[in-house]
Amino acid sequence: MSTNKYPPVNHNRKVARWATIISLATLSSRLLGFIRDVIIARLFGVYIYAQAFVIAFRIPNLFRDLVGEGASNAAVVPVLSEYSVKRSREEFWELANILLNFLTVILCLITILGIIFSPLIVRLIAPGFIGFSDKLQATINLNRIIFPYILLIGLAAYATAVLNSLKNFTVSAFAPCLLNIAIIICALLFGEGTTGLAAGVLLGGLLQLAVQVPLLYKKGLRPKFSLCFRHPGVEQVKRLMIPRLVSSSIYQLNNFMDSVFGSLVAIVGDGGVAVLYFAYRLIQFPIGIFSNAVAQAILPTFSVQALEKEPEELKNTLSWGLRIVFFVMLPASAFFMVLARPLVFTLFGGGKFDLNSGLLTSNALFFYSIGLAAYGGTKILQSCFFALKDTVTPAKIAGLALLMNVVLNALFMFPLKIGGLALATSVSGIISFLFLFFILNRRLGGFGLRKIWGSFWRILGASLLMSGVCFLVNRSLNFGWALCCGALAYLFFCFVLRVKELREIIDWLLRRTIDDI
Repeated sequence: MSTNKYPPVNHNRKVARWATIISLATLSSRLLGFIRDVIIARLFGVYIYAQAFVIAFRIPNLFRDLVGEGASNAAVVPVLSEYSVKRSREEFWELANILLNFLTVILCLITILGIIFSPLIVRLIAPGFIGFSDKLQATINLNRIIFPYILLIGLAAYATAVLNSLKNFTVSAFAPCLLNIAIIICALLFGEGTTGLAAGVLLGGLLQLAVQVPLLYKKGLRPKFSLCFRHPGVEQVKRLMIPRLVSSSIYQLNNFMDSVFGSLVAIVGDGGVAVLYFAYRLIQFPIGIFSNAVAQAILPTFSVQALEKEPEELKNTLSWGLRIVFFVMLPASAFFMVLARPLVFTLFGGGKFDLNSGLLTSNALFFYSIGLAAYGGTKILQSCFFALKDTVTPAKIAGLALLMNVVLNALFMFPLKIGGLALATSVSGIISFLFLFFILNRRLGGFGLRKIWGSFWRILGASLLMSGVCFLVNRSLNFGWALCCGALAYLFFCFVLRVKELREIIDWLLRRTIDDI
């Protein structure tokens, strides 16, 4: 047994450093994303053009996750990480080049088919639009223009996977900022209408790819076109990728089912698709800047620990990842629930984002917030499964989540309207997390269950006390004061309740400062 006072932090100092880089980059991207969403909200509200953009942009994002970011994290990073450790430099780049050709062919085919079948795809994803010809046609036109984005962002995701497998995170982490910058500039230049949004999406995808190309070339990639896909590494990637494709498909189908139900104006009201988009964007802020960053940074470490058969190290890393995610996600959940309304009106209020838009969005945000910690924890658990080269189990659990989400959407949307769709997502997300958690705990023979749940309840207690402070300060003063006082109160209550993760973070920061000196 380790005698270090804070073993998880010591064992995972590199992961924490990489996660910090990714978090800073993601924070920059999310802040720019907020500016982008504020502009979209004030230009379009939650009405026709906002809904058209949400649906049209969501469809390419499905395929981006299927063959780009999701598949890369699950299949490409573990295999390339293994080649970087156990094989020669030439073998590594040979495999990377073959994967590039394989991905390019698939992305080109999907792009062409997507443009041709846009009318059918939009009708399937947003059946509620069929009765509104202007909204339907605007969405179809916008979808056709945006669809080539999948080719650009898929190749950008490949570049990110290769660089991450070489433990290079900085450039690829900051690349998504360029998408938001491009959309902001184009939207402001073209004004109301979807032309600016479409141009911004395509320009942003191109920039995300272009910024990573010089570093890839410097590292050693020399593209050579070849259709020989029988390389052992490619076969290994395919075996890992197919279940991940199923899992990602199911995850995206979850989002699409929300769009299907959200488009049913007669039941949930007008603007449901855009309302869910704006609310979920707020939820994605802490997920993106923290839990996704930790999951992305921790995957190569998980992969090496699994490859070198270091079960205790892997368990420590997993326990640390979950506890650190809870430390951030639980107070964020409490904050969003208590201050949903002032937060939404502060960020989006103005222009065509009227009182009705704000009330609907804050209602959805409240219910989405319930599952925030589960969303973040699931990212860490999935990374561990991927490192163990098991993409089947997450796919099965994702299928269960889809079924639960559809059933709960149908049950909750009548009494709770648009909020019921958000609540269904939260409940299915929590159940999915618990299934993954206990399956992995049994497979690894335990990974500190008592320590994890002990931390969870202490952090939850501190978060609930903080939420009380936020509520009282917001009523007495304003949202800004509630935010500042809530953050200070959370740190205070963590100290009082002896939340060890606070001490671990302080210890890591002090050690890093000393190392830098």
